[in-house]
Amino acid sequence: MAKPFVNDRGFIKCPCRRCLNNASHQLEDLESHIFRNGFMFGYNQWIHHGEPATGNAGTTVAGPSGGIHERDEMFDVLDDIISEDVDDDAVGGPSSNDQYDDLFAALRSELYPGLLKLLKLAFPKIDLVESHYKAKKLMTKMGLGYSSIHVCKNDCALFWKENSLKDTCPVCSESRWKLQSGKRSGKNVPHKVLRYFPVGPRLKRLFATSKTAKLIRWHSTGKSKDNDVMRHPVDGKSWQEFDKRHPQFAGDVRNVRLGLAADGFNPFGNMSLSYSMWPVVLTTYNLPPWICMKAEYLMLSLLIPGPQSPVNDFPARSSLSGWSGQGYRACPTCNEDTPSMRVIGKTAYFGHRRFLPTNHYWRSNLQFDGRTERKRLPRRFSTTDILEQLRRVKTGIPGKHPSYGGVKRKRGDDELNWRKKSIFYELPYWATIELKHNLDVMHIEKNVCDSLVGTLLTDPHKSKDTDNARRDLAKLGIRHELHLFEDGNKLMKPTADYTFSDANRRKFCRFIRSVKFPDGFASNLSKNVAQNDSHLLGLKSHDCHVIMQRLLPVGCRSLVNKNIWSTIVELCTFFKQLCTSTVNVSDMVEAQNQLVLILCKLERIFPPAFFDIMIHLVLHLPEEAILGGPVHMRWMYPFERYLKRLKDYVRNAAKPEGSIAEGFVVDEALTFCSRYFDDVETRFNRPDMNDDGIHPIRQLSVFESQCKPLGKQSYVELDNNDRDKAEFYILNNSPELEPYLNEHKQELHVRLGEGCLNINEVHRTEFAGWFFEKIYALHRMQAPEVTTELLSLSSKTNMVVSSYPACIVNVVLFRCKWFKCDSKHMVTENNIASIDINGEAYKDDQFILASQAKQVFYVADPSRGPNWRVVQHVKHRSIWDITDDGLSDIDLL
Repeated sequence: MAKPFVNDRGFIKCPCRRCLNNASHQLEDLESHIFRNGFMFGYNQWIHHGEPATGNAGTTVAGPSGGIHERDEMFDVLDDIISEDVDDDAVGGPSSNDQYDDLFAALRSELYPGLLKLLKLAFPKIDLVESHYKAKKLMTKMGLGYSSIHVCKNDCALFWKENSLKDTCPVCSESRWKLQSGKRSGKNVPHKVLRYFPVGPRLKRLFATSKTAKLIRWHSTGKSKDNDVMRHPVDGKSWQEFDKRHPQFAGDVRNVRLGLAADGFNPFGNMSLSYSMWPVVLTTYNLPPWICMKAEYLMLSLLIPGPQSPVNDFPARSSLSGWSGQGYRACPTCNEDTPSMRVIGKTAYFGHRRFLPTNHYWRSNLQFDGRTERKRLPRRFSTTDILEQLRRVKTGIPGKHPSYGGVKRKRGDDELNWRKKSIFYELPYWATIELKHNLDVMHIEKNVCDSLVGTLLTDPHKSKDTDNARRDLAKLGIRHELHLFEDGNKLMKPTADYTFSDANRRKFCRFIRSVKFPDGFASNLSKNVAQNDSHLLGLKSHDCHVIMQRLLPVGCRSLVNKNIWSTIVELCTFFKQLCTSTVNVSDMVEAQNQLVLILCKLERIFPPAFFDIMIHLVLHLPEEAILGGPVHMRWMYPFERYLKRLKDYVRNAAKPEGSIAEGFVVDEALTFCSRYFDDVETRFNRPDMNDDGIHPIRQLSVFESQCKPLGKQSYVELDNNDRDKAEFYILNNSPELEPYLNEHKQELHVRLGEGCLNINEVHRTEFAGWFFEKIYALHRMQAPEVTTELLSLSSKTNMVVSSYPACIVNVVLFRCKWFKCDSKHMVTENNIASIDINGEAYKDDQFILASQAKQVFYVADPSRGPNWRVVQHVKHRSIWDITDDGLSDIDLL
């Protein structure tokens, strides 16, 4: 009888006294379980094995005394966890669930909410977990724990595996323990502790949990059907080439693709403290793009202790890849062909004419650096070339001990910029991966913005137009009008055309101060404008993201000459194109070619000192997008937000790493269990900040719309003309009223004749009254098609309506002010559309439904006057350009 009710993995719930229908086994193992443990008490209706439920059978389990009570959601949690471990029976593993006995015992006991100690005193007979330690042991059995691994004080080695019992470092012989007066204290206290959060049980839980089992296989069915469109890393060239090289791995959809991110952060609020720790966070690229980068699906795998760890973006990448991000060969893609030159006090990555075709006329132009460019195109280094370079790298001693790994050695010329061979090369597939490490678009965009805006505003801390930059120009013999000169005893610095004048600087800052964004779009940038309107202060990464892509092209249009402005706009447009959630391969190929020209244009505008490594790395972003897919699944924004969550776990400032580890495990347990609680609000079913509530199910679609108003309510009295227009628009756009609309038109044709030219105007003015009389006549006849909603829709609206400055749609009706879009009132330049808001159109047709609107916001256009605005389109962060074939509602949460 039970055979047809096995699940898709061949398992079925076991009704023995130990499993109690909570664990699942293969069918052939059920007999031995029941014979060994006996059949559970109270299971009289076999609702899990094919017998239909009758009465109030419901979903039940055996209680502590053998009775029946309603099934707890936590049994579903354990059922999903144990169902994966049952595979051990098939390979000769343990045949019982002894490790889960106390978990089931805890669930079968009566639990009451409240403080543990208080309840133990008030209710001594209640069976509660006795201590925090025992609660942690229960969580560890569910795969929700971590391991503490001692580390040498000089980072030479881990006291793990073969070194776990040693008291001194096997490399530098330093003591494992902290010493007091040269002696070990009473309690052994290690110098450093690395927290390791095992990845295997956490990945296993994603497959075992019924809530995520389907999502973890999304990558096998969600690939874009258009080879030119990329929405996920599965659409990238690197993923596809990996599948070709490893067909057996690619053939099993359960195989996991992980991304690793690491960045140092200060766990304390006071950034002046020189303390940094290094979390290593994993993301699972098997998941669909709308949840892949959410905090609930990121996994903390390592917590490397402070107080000294890598803290910056590009140096941290160097630590992982082994290629140094400093010196003449800092670019990891160009390798030894990195275009660079020495300027006063620094290395400039200047000379992008080298990427032009050999016959391009700019190669012979002397305005760039006073020389012609004769170098050939940079080489493409294959994986074989990289392995050959790594073969020449000398193996160093790990750690920071001054006599061992801390000895600074000079790299040989044959080692190029390689500091070490990354440990990732021990993975059998690593050498063949085309995209091993991602350039972080978030940090690159912020650095480019800081350099660009700082130079335009002549910011004393961020401007690249320094005195030494002008001396570089004199040394190269170019742009004589910008050279420093002496006027008496003063050293004079001519004003450059790539900087704002004092008046224009104030004008740009006032423009930034005036911008207002939609709710949740960006922070309030007016707080970042200095009081004297001279420069911008404290810009965060996302602030720079918004300025580069939305504000800088508009704000500087009339403040610099057209050649400089158009070059800046082209660079900002590229970043906007790169950061979209859907990327076209053809667009990235075209952007790759255009970026070479853009960087060459920038070299004719700014001095060589402007070109740090971040400016150069922009050139390689389109290629990485083609290999890895959209940048929103590869940049650091979600990981930086995740670091903020880790920082909030710190409760003991003396032990920040321990606080974070404990807080993470507790939060992970709550997150995992909350997936199963459908009748309470959790982070998985919590409404969005701007959610407009549950849409009621109505007979007429016009009444399904709801509105959550924002701002102060005011009352507006409509005149008869406005009310008639609004009423007709609603009636004319209600699909359920189409038969009545057609009937009225037919009556007009009969009454006015087929040749009447203004029949549509008559229809517009008379339909509301005709519809009202029609519905009320049917209502008096008690016609069944006349519902309460239809009767309400036919009635006249109030003359006084509520008005709000903003709202969260969906709403019934918008009243719009339409602008003229002719050549006199609308100008488009470099893909920037400016509109004269004084040119109003369609005054007699101002109403639309919310479903017919797209959200935009308007930014003042300082270059054209006070009545001109630039249109900025808004794309909702939760809307994805992905078909929902085969997806259920749970997939889209």
